[in-house]
Amino acid sequence: SKKEFLGLPVGGQYHWRRDGEEHLHSPAMVAGLQNATQINSREQFRDFCKTIDDQNQRFLTLRGLFQFKTSETPVPIEEVEDVKSIVKRFSTGAMSFGSISKESHETIAIAMNRMGAKSNSGEGGEDPSRFEVDAEGNLRRSAIKQVASGRFGVTSHYLVNADELQIKIAQGAKPGEGGQLPGHKVDKEIARTRYSTPGVPLISPPPHHDIYSIEDLAQLIFDLKNANKHARVSVKLVSAVGVGTIASGVAKAKADTILISGYEGGTGASPATSIKHAGLPWELGLAETHRSLVENNLRSRVILQADGQLRTPRDIAIATMLGAEQWGVGTGALVVLGCIMMRKCHLNTCPVGIATQDPELRKKFAGKPEHLINYFFLLAEGLREIMAELGVKTVDQLVGRSDLLQVRSQIDHPKAAKLDLSDILSAPNAPATAGRYCQTQQDHGIEKLLDETSIIPNCQIALRSQTPVSLRLPVKNINRTVGTLLSAEVSRRYGADGLPDDTIRLHLYGAAGQSLMAFGARGITCKVEGEVNDYCGKGLSGAKVIVVPPHDSSLIAENNIICGNTTLYGATSGSLFVRGIAGERFAVRNSGAEAVVEGVGDHGCEYMTGGRVIVLGATGRNFAAGMSGGIAFVLNHDGEFVDRVNQEMVELSTIEEKDDLDYVLSQIRLHYALTDSRIAAKILDNWSGYRKKFVRVMPIAFKRALLEMEREKSQTPITMVERSFSHGDRFEQGGLHG
Repeated sequence: SKKEFLGLPVGGQYHWRRDGEEHLHSPAMVAGLQNATQINSREQFRDFCKTIDDQNQRFLTLRGLFQFKTSETPVPIEEVEDVKSIVKRFSTGAMSFGSISKESHETIAIAMNRMGAKSNSGEGGEDPSRFEVDAEGNLRRSAIKQVASGRFGVTSHYLVNADELQIKIAQGAKPGEGGQLPGHKVDKEIARTRYSTPGVPLISPPPHHDIYSIEDLAQLIFDLKNANKHARVSVKLVSAVGVGTIASGVAKAKADTILISGYEGGTGASPATSIKHAGLPWELGLAETHRSLVENNLRSRVILQADGQLRTPRDIAIATMLGAEQWGVGTGALVVLGCIMMRKCHLNTCPVGIATQDPELRKKFAGKPEHLINYFFLLAEGLREIMAELGVKTVDQLVGRSDLLQVRSQIDHPKAAKLDLSDILSAPNAPATAGRYCQTQQDHGIEKLLDETSIIPNCQIALRSQTPVSLRLPVKNINRTVGTLLSAEVSRRYGADGLPDDTIRLHLYGAAGQSLMAFGARGITCKVEGEVNDYCGKGLSGAKVIVVPPHDSSLIAENNIICGNTTLYGATSGSLFVRGIAGERFAVRNSGAEAVVEGVGDHGCEYMTGGRVIVLGATGRNFAAGMSGGIAFVLNHDGEFVDRVNQEMVELSTIEEKDDLDYVLSQIRLHYALTDSRIAAKILDNWSGYRKKFVRVMPIAFKRALLEMEREKSQTPITMVERSFSHGDRFEQGGLHG
């Protein structure tokens, strides 16, 4: 055999091999679970659970080292919490549309909605057609919408159609990395949903691009609560040393839910190397988090959730005893729907039509919502049996009851026998009166905000009948996230289309706080006469934002910073005009908004996937890093722009094509009309001279995709777009100097 010839073991680190490493997901486990859930057999499900739990007892997991204590006072199972109540505590893992197919994504949502549980959109956006009940009476909407302020397809309309908004700070499979989707999985429908370009790989920035500190996280939580005041805000953390301290900060930042994700999670899009040797078992992080929250008297304010290969009632029971009152199931749900653990997700070759966008392979998907519903009911029924044996009547009474667990008396394993598990099982050092599960709601202070007290009440006529209205109000830097609650009301009533342009005009004067017009909806125009702080226009969703200095200011606007950092982060549509300079990370992850600004700091247009940005001044370093879509036009006034561009994914050229020239000229004219900009006036007065100083920044993959789309529309050998890219005007390194 090949094995004998090489003299090497088969291995099987990533894929199951008969003679390789032992895996939790064996063929027998996959077949057993699928068969049990398809015929809804309690007996076969018990056999499946016994197989899994026997594996755990061979020390493949930490929880395999535990056993339940025998109760002297068991209760009749009839007295235990009803199964229909228990299943509402389940959610599915965050699996995005794109990493898995449309059919599998929507089947999961239908099943969870029927039970009153929650499916998770993942960070891939969601087609608005899923927000309403379909012709067959099914709701395909994901109750949990995942974001990290500006991910893929995050709009105001997307956010108001959720019961929970989840911030992904980290993920168990690959903590510290951003999301990614290979270009061969980005078809036209995925690209439309994610506001990107077909065939172009999608790179989502790591969370540190907009969450540098716990204060930044608190701001994002606040932004999302404004974007949908009826939804819970969740924060996803990864099990790691010290996660309890982080979770305490997250609770103080007013998150409603905290998810501790274990290192066993899979992924439907990322390379196999991203799912090994990262993170820790959820047993460690969950126990530490629960203890830290109880000891700091914060546990009663938040819901604690766990995920990471939870597959049996025993897993659910142990997670609850270590502190979780809700549970996420990802891989198990996919196995029920047909997944056979081929580990080919990132290659787009899934043979059962789950983790693929290939139309032919998607036809092979055979999962049914009923199968998934059977699975969760079987899990809940099994949990009830365990609770009855332990003498516990409700899930809330089981939360944090680590005293009902003990280390197995017989551990025949050289390493496992030496482990000290006392920290996992020890009770929190807190008074008996300290809350052990969520009993109160966080106070987000929504009712005191400027939108609630002044703006929305005075815009009722516009919201009800689309009658135009104008407001002039003072604004201070303590007024955070102005315009977002108003935008949510617009999206709730009028959907993704919003209101007609300029229906609501806000004229604010003063210094606006963070996140002005975050997720701002179409139909709202907000002009700030003064300055704005960080995150202005975050997730902009069709609104128009104008920032100008005070009319009586003596400052030279184009030489002064008037706008904070991370402006237009994750914007999907709308426009921004800034008479002055913006800070760092301008238009990071912009997916469709248009902007004119008179200078930006470092990392401008980073990870941009769409939209167009015009910069009428200097840029900082690392411009266009990771930029895979959209176009930037930069005035190379000092001849040194090339040294400040990250050219790994983009190419630079002069602007020669008429369409580009017309666009830049019209936007500068509009910028002048809206802001009375001096630099715009100067450029317009000498357009023939200034036009030669503009540089077009075009992502190479984006250009390739546009050419392909142009060829599909026309059979002519050389198109307008192709001519634009074949001009002899592409700059080589150093060609922009002078």
